[in-house]
Amino acid sequence: MLRALGGTAALGALAGCGVPAAYVKAGDRAGADLSAKDKRLTWANWPLYIDTDDDDQTKRPTLDAFEKKTGISVDYIEEINDNDEFFGKISPALMNHQQTGRDLIVMSDWMCARFVRLGWVQRMDRSAQPNVAKYLDPQLSSPAFDPGRRYTVPWQSGITGIAYNHRKLGREIRHVSDLWASDLKGRVTLLSGLDEAFALLMQGNGVDITKWTAADFYKVCDQVQTQISRNQIRRFTGNDYTKDLVSGDVLACQAYSGDVIQLQADNPDIRFVVPEEGAELWADSLMIPDLARHKTNAEKLIDYYYDPEVAAELAAWVNYVCPVPAAQAVLAASKDKDTAELAENPLIFPDSTMRKHLAIARDITSTERVEFAKEWNKIVGL
Repeated sequence: MLRALGGTAALGALAGCGVPAAYVKAGDRAGADLSAKDKRLTWANWPLYIDTDDDDQTKRPTLDAFEKKTGISVDYIEEINDNDEFFGKISPALMNHQQTGRDLIVMSDWMCARFVRLGWVQRMDRSAQPNVAKYLDPQLSSPAFDPGRRYTVPWQSGITGIAYNHRKLGREIRHVSDLWASDLKGRVTLLSGLDEAFALLMQGNGVDITKWTAADFYKVCDQVQTQISRNQIRRFTGNDYTKDLVSGDVLACQAYSGDVIQLQADNPDIRFVVPEEGAELWADSLMIPDLARHKTNAEKLIDYYYDPEVAAELAAWVNYVCPVPAAQAVLAASKDKDTAELAENPLIFPDSTMRKHLAIARDITSTERVEFAKEWNKIVGL
């Protein structure tokens, strides 16, 4: 039934059918931890989200170093391509209180919120994670869905803002409303995912996204519908917005900071802007699912990646916002000029001025999700 309904609306639909919520009580989440005698763990992550060796793409330097240092073997699986898709893949096991076969998973925070609310992830032992306690970026340390980050730890972070081709456009973009200018007609794309798109558009209306309301959401829907009617928006995209921006078919778009760093390496005319009204700061976070058999091993791996030296090595490859600010000094001290320059990139280490314009959006509740997703998907044609 979950597969048929799809991840986004499945649990809400089940509740509507009178099926009890799939919440797992705190005392029922832990399984027998085999870490002490079984030195391994299984980690599910997104593709291209960890450093690889330039000459041998099968080697992952930071992960290989962890295995050598600890003697813990890591089965690293790049199997997450979409939050909802992966939710649908493992939710039947979790809601039926069964093992998922994974000790560690990485999901976007808006999806992490759903796992935390359902009791599908285990609380971590911070006493065993001194690096996390010491080095986690304070701005990411206590989202509304997980105060104090007891159940989640950011793997990488990022900013949803606006990317544009400065040379072809011939001017700067400073506001979200600039996307609706006449010289951009038919040359704008927005992100198709509800959770990816709505916050920045609300910020353009002056909304505090830490406490947005249903009225704020429907106002954005009306505005987007108006721009569709004007043929202002070329299309709605996933990560493929980068192709349109590179080809020149699109001159401005909603974009992720890490993607733009990669694009700028080939085209310095492409710029990323945090609008004056603000931009969304988000994270993809690590979680330990219920009944994971190697919880302690997973906690060790998480803490390892919060060592500033390790975090710096990862940041230099991934190029998203590093959740370990102390890694900036490590990169700055590098003898490699290109690596040292990354320490000055505000899209990897936001400066204090940029941070004042960044906010973490409150997540969409389970009650809101079915209604809002239906409305948004109708607008974007999903």
